[in-house]
Amino acid sequence: MDKIDYIIVGLGIAGISICEQLRKNNKSFVVIDANSSATSVAGGVVNPCVLKHFTPVWEANIFLPQALPFYKELESFLNVEFITETPILKVFNNNEEQNLWTVASDRNELSKYLGEEIIQNTNDGLNADFGFGKVNHSFQIDTKIIIAKYREYLGNTKSLLPTDFNFEALKVKNSEVVYEDILATNIVFAEGASAIYNPFFPKNILIPKKGEYITIKSPQLDCFSVLKSKFFIIPLGEDMYKIGATFAHDDYGLQISEKGRKELVAAIQKLITVPFEVIDQEVGMRPTVKDRRPLVGNLPEHKNVYFLNGLGTRGLLMAPLLSNYLYDFIENNINLPSEINIKRFFN
Repeated sequence: MDKIDYIIVGLGIAGISICEQLRKNNKSFVVIDANSSATSVAGGVVNPCVLKHFTPVWEANIFLPQALPFYKELESFLNVEFITETPILKVFNNNEEQNLWTVASDRNELSKYLGEEIIQNTNDGLNADFGFGKVNHSFQIDTKIIIAKYREYLGNTKSLLPTDFNFEALKVKNSEVVYEDILATNIVFAEGASAIYNPFFPKNILIPKKGEYITIKSPQLDCFSVLKSKFFIIPLGEDMYKIGATFAHDDYGLQISEKGRKELVAAIQKLITVPFEVIDQEVGMRPTVKDRRPLVGNLPEHKNVYFLNGLGTRGLLMAPLLSNYLYDFIENNINLPSEINIKRFFN
């Protein structure tokens, strides 16, 4: 049995990001994933601001400069385009929101992200009498393309086992892990909300949050920017738009719901004044954490079992740098930032 360096479990954006760290450092690895990642459902908007409160995303000034170059390099490696550098337009509901935006855009930590100008609505298909504020340094990722192409790459290199992970087949020893007929030095679990079923993952620190999207077709809307009102309205091309996502508390099922559909349709009816047709509905489960910080690293009882999880709604923004942190922690003995170290819950 030949020994490889890593087993990676999960191929959402966390799994892809750690794979990229390994590939670029000439580490051998195999990925086990049944193609059920919430990343493929996500809207794919990389946004440095919390637009509900006009505040910066936690450590956005650190994560953002790493994210776009990472994805551009990955585009080149996979020989496919999946990035669209498009602004986000925040839809103002009243004059008070306009004033709050103006104040926020003048703050040092937000001035490079929030444009000062109040942009007037010129689209007859939108109900936006109070105009928009523009978020700079935002972009879109086509998550379905990135996952499909990365799976294709792994398949071509015989580095993918397209199946559910069988925990009963995993044996963890001091210096190695054995999974069926695979012998590896380390294993990294990057399986998102599914970690609640992982016997190696700590209990009660990960909170799955169900989110639903609808896709609509509206030939008369003619909108090319990402809009943020109650939900995101994300242009997909060919008159298609993705709307979402909901937050369903205490619902851990992966079935689409009539409640989610009605909530999304009601919100879009307030914003769009032209006809539209709902043509699809999707559901995913976000891996969120009690303190809203990622879960990276290992635990004392299994030093060669690592986790890259808890990225919540900001996975596309944070995963490139977090995977770099994890790689340096494992291979170069560089300490993880305390805010993301999974051990913070057990010290």
